[in-house]
Amino acid sequence: MSSFVLKKDLTAFPSVKIGSALIVPMKTEPSLQTSDLAPAVKSLFDHAAVKIRSLNSGWSPASGSPVFTSHGKYTSRGWTEWTQGFQFGSALLQFDGTGDAEFLEIGRKRTVDVMAPHITHIGVHDHGFNNVSTYGNLLRLMAEGRIESNPWEQRFYELALKCTGAVQAARWTNIAGGSGFIYSFNGPHSLFVDTVRTVRALAVSHRLGHALFGENDKRFSLLDRMLQHMDATARYAVYYGEGRDSYDVRGRVAHESIFNTNDGNYRCPNSQQGYAPFSTWTRGLAWAMLGFAEELEFLETVPDSDLEAHGGRAKVVAWMTKAATAACDFYIDNSAADGIPYWDTGAPGLEKLGDWRGRSSDPYNEHEPVDSSAAAIGAQGLLRLGRYLKNEKYWQAGLTVTRNLFAAPYLSTSDAHQGLILHAVYHRPNGWDTAPVGSMVPSGEACMWGDYHAMELAAYLRRVIEGKPYLTFWC
Repeated sequence: MSSFVLKKDLTAFPSVKIGSALIVPMKTEPSLQTSDLAPAVKSLFDHAAVKIRSLNSGWSPASGSPVFTSHGKYTSRGWTEWTQGFQFGSALLQFDGTGDAEFLEIGRKRTVDVMAPHITHIGVHDHGFNNVSTYGNLLRLMAEGRIESNPWEQRFYELALKCTGAVQAARWTNIAGGSGFIYSFNGPHSLFVDTVRTVRALAVSHRLGHALFGENDKRFSLLDRMLQHMDATARYAVYYGEGRDSYDVRGRVAHESIFNTNDGNYRCPNSQQGYAPFSTWTRGLAWAMLGFAEELEFLETVPDSDLEAHGGRAKVVAWMTKAATAACDFYIDNSAADGIPYWDTGAPGLEKLGDWRGRSSDPYNEHEPVDSSAAAIGAQGLLRLGRYLKNEKYWQAGLTVTRNLFAAPYLSTSDAHQGLILHAVYHRPNGWDTAPVGSMVPSGEACMWGDYHAMELAAYLRRVIEGKPYLTFWC
């Protein structure tokens, strides 16, 4: 299957209780092998080629960033510009997965021509989304020898990545206890769980030898800020079933954590795109799954001495693993049987679906939408955590989600539809997503982050299947 040996002692998925309900986790097939997914991975890349060409030829950057599809065509939605890197990054992943130089040229040219404003964008927390997906993929491909080495081109990518990490790190709020976090576009009081995946921009910048400098030339370590942010996310956004409040269920994740900026104290959970502060928006859950798992891998490249200020390696790995496993376990327990989650585990219409965990997801139901983008993100988190812990439970769950996501009704096989992975949801509370005529529930549409992460998932698995270098965000 791969070069690592999985532990066999955690293969059983026992039922658990949430409140008074008996929850049966998603169904996995222990016999499913990584190599079994090779045809599905190839199929995804085949269909992606058509989608990328269509969007590249028909989209003008002057129109803004493509965000999600409406009636099969990508549209923009002004909130923040956080998806353009996924557009061009998808072309780079297509080259990564297929070797087709056409897509390298698309990704490289568009990155150079269009992405510069994202490097110095001081108004968003999304630098890891936009810039690691573009400049980061290009630098990685060059380091791997997939792109011909060019010293000036390499320095160009490195400078972009150095700058983006420092700019993101400057969005800083100090909190009680001497730590802090990178605040969201909502303002200095707001910690988004999403950002735990974007702080890879700080990791890459730090790895390139960069730092943030402030007033009086004060130097701020980007690694320190990354770890402080992740620690704040683990402490305030992720729940552990330890009596924090009346709704403290292990692995539940709050989209937003609110702080008093006068004294730095935590005040309460909140949600922007989920149903409620005390429910779990599943895309936020997926960001936590992948963000913590990926940074656990990155920590293996960090010297012990760099972690001493944070209590040492054992302490950092312990709280990061605790957060990753809690989030991944909650996903397994609260997705449909096929591993595809509904958009929020507390969505009020789920009650009308009956035992929605006990059967495969239904994107065409009349009560609540699924979110395939959460599955695309979460599957990679499960796989990375499974590999890191050598744990079959998470690895097999990741394979299961991937198999079902890369097939009907989720894989878009129509050349007329610009989206790759169907049945994604952007902002259910705001009603931004397109619903079919006669229905109140969005379905049949795709989003830029869902498509990108499906391609990243495919590139990850292709490398594992073919025994190629392991896919990381750093080089």
